[in-house]
Amino acid sequence: MAELPADKKFFENLSGAGKAIGVLTSGGDAQGMNAAVRAVVRMGIYVEAKVYFIYEGYQGMVDGGDNIVEVSWESVSSILQVGGTVIGSARCKEFRTREGRLKAAFNLIQRGITNLCVIGGDGSLTGANLFREEWSGLLEELAQSGKIEEEAVKKYVYLNIVGMVGSIDNDFCGTDMTIGTDSALHRIIEVVDAIMTTAQSHQRTFVLEVMGRHCGYLALVSALACGADWVFIPEYPPEEGWEDQMCVKLSENRARKKRLNIIIVAEGAIDSHNKPITSEKVKDLVVQQLGFDTRVTILGHVQRGGTPSAFDRILASRMGVEAVLALLEATPDTPACVVSLSGNQAVRLPLMECVQMTQEVQKAMDERKFCEAVRLRGRSFENNLNTYKLLSHRKPDTELPKVIRVGITEGHNMFAVIDGFEGFANGQIKEISWRDVGGWTGQGGGSLLTQCVMCAVVKMALPVASSMLYFHPCPLFIPSNCSHHACAQQAYLGLLELSAAREKYDEFCVPMVMVPATVSNNVPGSDFSIGADTALNTITDTCDRIKQSASGTKRRVFIIETMGGYCGYLANMGGLAAGADAAYIFEEKFDIRELQANVEHLTEKMKTSIQRGLVLRNENSNENYTTDFIYQLYSEEGKGVFDCRKNVLGHMQQGGAPSPFDRNFGTKVSAKAVQWISKKLRETYRRGKVFANTEDSVCLLGMRRRNLIFQPVVELKDQADFVHRIPKEQWWLKLRPLMKILAKYKTSYDVSDSGQLEHVARHSPKEAETGAI
Repeated sequence: MAELPADKKFFENLSGAGKAIGVLTSGGDAQGMNAAVRAVVRMGIYVEAKVYFIYEGYQGMVDGGDNIVEVSWESVSSILQVGGTVIGSARCKEFRTREGRLKAAFNLIQRGITNLCVIGGDGSLTGANLFREEWSGLLEELAQSGKIEEEAVKKYVYLNIVGMVGSIDNDFCGTDMTIGTDSALHRIIEVVDAIMTTAQSHQRTFVLEVMGRHCGYLALVSALACGADWVFIPEYPPEEGWEDQMCVKLSENRARKKRLNIIIVAEGAIDSHNKPITSEKVKDLVVQQLGFDTRVTILGHVQRGGTPSAFDRILASRMGVEAVLALLEATPDTPACVVSLSGNQAVRLPLMECVQMTQEVQKAMDERKFCEAVRLRGRSFENNLNTYKLLSHRKPDTELPKVIRVGITEGHNMFAVIDGFEGFANGQIKEISWRDVGGWTGQGGGSLLTQCVMCAVVKMALPVASSMLYFHPCPLFIPSNCSHHACAQQAYLGLLELSAAREKYDEFCVPMVMVPATVSNNVPGSDFSIGADTALNTITDTCDRIKQSASGTKRRVFIIETMGGYCGYLANMGGLAAGADAAYIFEEKFDIRELQANVEHLTEKMKTSIQRGLVLRNENSNENYTTDFIYQLYSEEGKGVFDCRKNVLGHMQQGGAPSPFDRNFGTKVSAKAVQWISKKLRETYRRGKVFANTEDSVCLLGMRRRNLIFQPVVELKDQADFVHRIPKEQWWLKLRPLMKILAKYKTSYDVSDSGQLEHVARHSPKEAETGAI
């Protein structure tokens, strides 16, 4: 192995030899818990620690016996795609007593377990922290009663605790997303999309009740994702007189020929006097005041069911690996921590700081300090709420001084350009209204169409300038509006060309902004692109079905080709989400020796109880080692051990309804982009004319680590590989070793971003504008 860089920290320096880790799930179940359990087990075994399942949560820890079992690598095979938790979860009153915790401590000591990974909500994690604080006292009591030796007290003197939050409600402060939330949103949006077709057929109003007894995240984000007419959440009660305001809005929408009304109610919704607002109450109000045909749908536990989304599998896998690293690095002085997600980065936070802030949210709501409750929820929640308020209520025309709706709200005339730059040059421009964009959030593809024609934009400068002159002033809002990787680069290059053309055409001296939209996720300046999550879920779902089709067939390997051009994001992250054995990508060169090593790895795997293999290949990963070549090589070399099948997913990765993440991400970045344009227009308006010719007036809005930021496209030129249409540095490559580790390959995993325990951030209202997702 090559010498490791001295300035980086790798997990090889962190040995788990001689350590024992117990993993349990507690409280309510959530999709993705099994992915977290799998990651803890395999990472623990990888660093040579013993790993134990603790079945039935704290109840199993108290009861001991067969509820605490050492597990092997194969024990967590085929659980990645399973919802709920395979090791069970149960409420345990006995653990709340010291006597119960004494039993639990004894059972752990019997197996040498002094490291606990707890996956659950704030109650489960609080219980774990209390257990840790009492640990030494419990051991001394056990020694005094003769149940354990004094040597055991000295040997097992410290208990380390690391938590992961599994909760579909996303009600734990300190993390942008909890395990299970994204999957629950998938269930909600699937139901909403199905309801919308029948509601439009009959001009009905539907009231949907979603989970969220103390947190309105699911209701709020699903309302954003489906363009709901009204939403009720605990943290933001409606103002006095909301009944009349809601009915006026519903009747106005119906008068504008809108055949469908959607109202979403969180189960814990309240009014400004802390009185419950129920779905039945809302239905009765609509029927009595408007006479609309209204139905109530209570989703209930269907939100907890089904397979976990690609996002939850990747999130849980990252958190599980991070949890093991945190346990290995823990010292007696390290507080119990929880692994959290901040933007696009895994972080460790003191567990009790997070619990305290979560409790402060409820206290603020009880005291009717609702603005404080929203602030405590964090930047992501506050940004979602601000975006919803911006998009959901259109001001009357006399009061005016989704992208389109934000533009109208900001007081602009909005125009749609058909067929991208070519349509712009040909004058295919039409004015678009608030009503015209109703229902677009749930549609796949691009309603404005786009041409995948890589014509030189500079040749089109004159006709484009003419179009802009006709509609002057006309700032440009450009989604890299295509699911193909080439079109994202076309939009990016187009902005560069238009910016350069300012020297010749004053018409281009207007604010211009681009938001990344491509399934390939290959836009320089942004960690995520609109459409990539939807494509990733399609790949994951397809791999699940392929693996299921082979459930009755032994010793079979599947070779799957994904899209992405030269960018390996879909192949790599799809491999991580689907539990692949290998993923071939352009960014990491491979040769015949590595292909042979992969075949040998699968041959060894077939000798175990896991007799199935999955290999992903990015479409342009290698000019010579094509999908057909790899298929034939595997078939020949595996002859007599396993057989092969191949599948090219093709353009099915671009189809279907957008995922909740993509709907939410697209809505928020576009709203922020139009607000930026409005600000730039005000700043550059002089003597009746807009004149913007600085570099910072032509920007890309992208997600970078923890924030949404505007970056001048000129400054991003050096970050792009224009030949292969990929960024020179891609954040997800750091996760590539994680996929290999979970597939039982020996590799180096850079943990230089890990290991820093941070404090929970308490942001000011102004900080919400930085735009955490």
